[in-house]
Amino acid sequence: MARDLLSRYIWIIDTIRRYRCISFEQLKERWTQSPFSIQGETIPRRTFYSYRQAIMEVFGIEIRYNPSTFEYYIEEQTDASRHGASVTDWLLNSVATNSVVSESHLIASRIFLEDIPSAREHLNIVIDAIKCNLPVRFDYAPYTRVNPSRDVVVEPYFLKLFRQRWYMTGRNVSDNKIKTYALDRIVKASMLPDTFEVPADFDAAQYSSDSFGVIFSMGEPHDIRLRVGSKRAKYLRTLPLHHSQNEYVHDGFSIFTYRLRLTPDFVSEIVSMGSEVKVESPGQLRAMVVDQLKNTLKNYE
Repeated sequence: MARDLLSRYIWIIDTIRRYRCISFEQLKERWTQSPFSIQGETIPRRTFYSYRQAIMEVFGIEIRYNPSTFEYYIEEQTDASRHGASVTDWLLNSVATNSVVSESHLIASRIFLEDIPSAREHLNIVIDAIKCNLPVRFDYAPYTRVNPSRDVVVEPYFLKLFRQRWYMTGRNVSDNKIKTYALDRIVKASMLPDTFEVPADFDAAQYSSDSFGVIFSMGEPHDIRLRVGSKRAKYLRTLPLHHSQNEYVHDGFSIFTYRLRLTPDFVSEIVSMGSEVKVESPGQLRAMVVDQLKNTLKNYE
């Protein structure tokens, strides 16, 4: 029931945002065409008021009423953190997409979505463990080892979605080190009854802020400059590689700057863009990219 309520809240937010301003009568009409309407039933005004209050409490998003036009509109809190806003937007986008696809079942064979295997089995367990501060026990079978690690116990601190995989980061109890685990390599996960406390000085957003992907502890962050062709620059402009991205436009190319750790996943991202991107600095990153390109070419010699 809680999941269904969350979907309803997000549907209301998404609908009001799409219309910018909407009357209650218009909202009721849209509701009858949503997955939440049973046999064309509308949403009662009292229920809408209840949802409106819950949306403010859960998301920090205020739905305001304009008595001059008899319309509702969205006003979000301006002091919401960038990370909190991104999580809310991700939820909104996910549920909005699900709602649109559900309403388009007649053309389902012509809609293709990316699969996220790790979300099906272990995501709910890890989310519940994070909410309740409960350790998780599991076997772990990474691609780099033949035999899995048995009975790993981790106190989960946060989750990150990257490249269609969910990753859990937390304290490995036996090693007393913060480590990251891919959920799709976890086997037989279960929660343990003893609660734990996240260290008061641990900030998940700060811990992960200088990483491109899910490698959080490799060296110090560097100032990075990439020379990018004008065509690729358009893609990076609309879908930045990292929140630290800045662009300086020149004739025929742009310089993109970042503040990041020099990790293998970031090197692979640069290589994947081919000749459209050139590392200007630092020299260490240039060398890493050249090494990966040379190793790739060896496969064709």
